[in-house]
Amino acid sequence: MKTTLEEAKEKNHDKLVSNLQGLLEKNYDAEKGFKNAMENAEDKRLKSYLKQQAAQRNRFATELDSQIHALNEKPKQSGSITGTLHRTWMDVKNTFTGESAEAVLEECIRGEKASVNAYEETLKENSFTPEITQMLTRQASEIKETLSSVKKLEDIADNWS
Repeated sequence: MKTTLEEAKEKNHDKLVSNLQGLLEKNYDAEKGFKNAMENAEDKRLKSYLKQQAAQRNRFATELDSQIHALNEKPKQSGSITGTLHRTWMDVKNTFTGESAEAVLEECIRGEKASVNAYEETLKENSFTPEITQMLTRQASEIKETLSSVKKLEDIADNWS
């Protein structure tokens, strides 16, 4: 029979792992989204940028995967159903409207804003170890930098052909 303290520790552990799993899924989704956008983009500069962003999200997913393993849990292996549905919708939309650099960047901005919000909420609502908090704070900071650079790219995208 478990004590109240043991039950509380187990519940807290499960909540922390669940939150890390959620961020892991979001990074899988973002990586796939950047790769999908890269395949559809025509501008070489945009393709290169999107490739860098996909690699960044792959790195984040690897770091999260490692932390989940360190907590003696099995990490999720793929993104969310919502992410898959969104990419499918984008593919259908792009088939009919074409995909300008500006449209790709607008979608990146939307996705990065959602990622920043997810990280901030997760950090605010949980008490992670200092190591995990530092990792998540750094990842959120890098996503904010990406958001800033995407907005700058969007401003000059009109000149890309």
